[in-house]
Amino acid sequence: MQLENSESSPPKEAAHIQSAVAMPSLATLTPPQHLNMDIDKKAVGYSKGGNLKSRLQCKSSQPANTEELCFEEMSQWSQSLERLLSSKYGMKIFQAFLKSEFSDENLEFWVVCEDYKKIKSSFRMSSRAKKIFKLYIQAEAPREINIDHKTREVIRTNMKVASTVCFEEAQKIVYGLMEKDSYPRFLKSDIYRTLLDSTSAPMRM
Repeated sequence: MQLENSESSPPKEAAHIQSAVAMPSLATLTPPQHLNMDIDKKAVGYSKGGNLKSRLQCKSSQPANTEELCFEEMSQWSQSLERLLSSKYGMKIFQAFLKSEFSDENLEFWVVCEDYKKIKSSFRMSSRAKKIFKLYIQAEAPREINIDHKTREVIRTNMKVASTVCFEEAQKIVYGLMEKDSYPRFLKSDIYRTLLDSTSAPMRM
């Protein structure tokens, strides 16, 4: 599908994501904060009718603000998934894109694991590991990720003595899935291409 180069009417989806960059309410898109509380559906913001689209639409009257984004930074996102995830705005926009496809659990899990590995207390690590397993790993979990049975059982064994490598294999798997599937689609999406075009043009006051 070819992207229209019309400045007057950019794709609605891209305009929504563009406005999301400036929305304080969308700061919760980055998962580590919500693991400071009990992990459940409500903690990660998944209630009926509480999807990203409706939250963006209620703010759609606000003008888009890309002043804090620059063309150089956004163009670097296409170099690698690692570059994209190392950017604060890149992370938010990529997750917003995945939410629009109902496939953001892999990114959410990956970020949660990055946060998990920073825990110093063995007690807190064990407690957090159980929550992560319940939310993402076990069969029919609320945010179940796509991993094989063998990996799931390895994690179950690792949790007997929780450590920083407890979810390492699963994290590698979901990163690989994003790198081969979601990330290339993101780079070809109207969301990314429209934002890239908007930052390469002079800002209108």
